[in-house]
Amino acid sequence: MKSILLMVLVFVMLSCGQEQTKQTENSLAEKETEETIPAEYIADAFDYPVGKPDAKGYYNAQKFGENFHLGDDWNAVTGGNSDLGDPIYNIGNGKVIFAKDAGGGWGNIIRIVHTLPDGQQYESFYAHCDTIMVEAEKWVKRGEQIGTIGNVDGLYYAHLHFEIREDLNLPIGGGYSENRLGYINPTEFIKKHRDISGK
Repeated sequence: MKSILLMVLVFVMLSCGQEQTKQTENSLAEKETEETIPAEYIADAFDYPVGKPDAKGYYNAQKFGENFHLGDDWNAVTGGNSDLGDPIYNIGNGKVIFAKDAGGGWGNIIRIVHTLPDGQQYESFYAHCDTIMVEAEKWVKRGEQIGTIGNVDGLYYAHLHFEIREDLNLPIGGGYSENRLGYINPTEFIKKHRDISGK
């Protein structure tokens, strides 16, 4: 009987020890995923993704909400494929979370998360890029060139499909939807946040 009680006691102690180890491992994993944002990469101002900083030489060919469009389509005023290879700029300080070919009608995509001084986070989404000049997990500054405008190997006339998302957990998506939950008007967002540094 004593030996059975001793075995039960040892089992309980080992179980508690293993549970405590799991909790410690989980808390360490959580600490590792909690990231401190370097002060110089807080997004305190935003510019347009083309014609830096004010979209000079470009126009919004298909605005947010038109035909259930979830972003803005930026084209050069010169039309056609005249903007193929033109620079795409990062709109605000942040961290690249995705930078690769998504296939299909998307082609190359860049996704960047921006953290505002108040802690709010938004994602900027740049699609149909001809080239990508940044890597995932890298920090980028506002106005830094991150890629070039593409046409997905001739699938469209060259343009930048550009989105702003307030939900950071959205999938790549389809670019059009009646449901705009998690998406916000990119042009209105930039106008509102041109300089939020308080300087």
